[in-house]
Amino acid sequence: MDARILMLGAGLALSACVKTDHSVDRFIDSGQLAQKVKWGIYVDPDGCDVWMADDGIEGYSVLRLDPRTGERVCSGVLPKGYAAGHKRGSPIPDPI
Repeated sequence: MDARILMLGAGLALSACVKTDHSVDRFIDSGQLAQKVKWGIYVDPDGCDVWMADDGIEGYSVLRLDPRTGERVCSGVLPKGYAAGHKRGSPIPDPI
């Protein structure tokens, strides 16, 4: 095998390892997500809690996990399919 092809393959493989900071929004109203997006909670069909936020075009959701065990939190405080809290984080309208 040609050494140039092997080097190109290795370079492409390493370029896929670049870490991306997912705590930063790089769109029109860019900035630190923790400072600009207000989170609410959604209860999924299994009855487990999911942190959610709406930033106009972009939406975010993160499973709520117990920090000690790493298990999903299924508090049962709200009914399944219910969303509570802040649901709008940006003045940019959603096109759909």
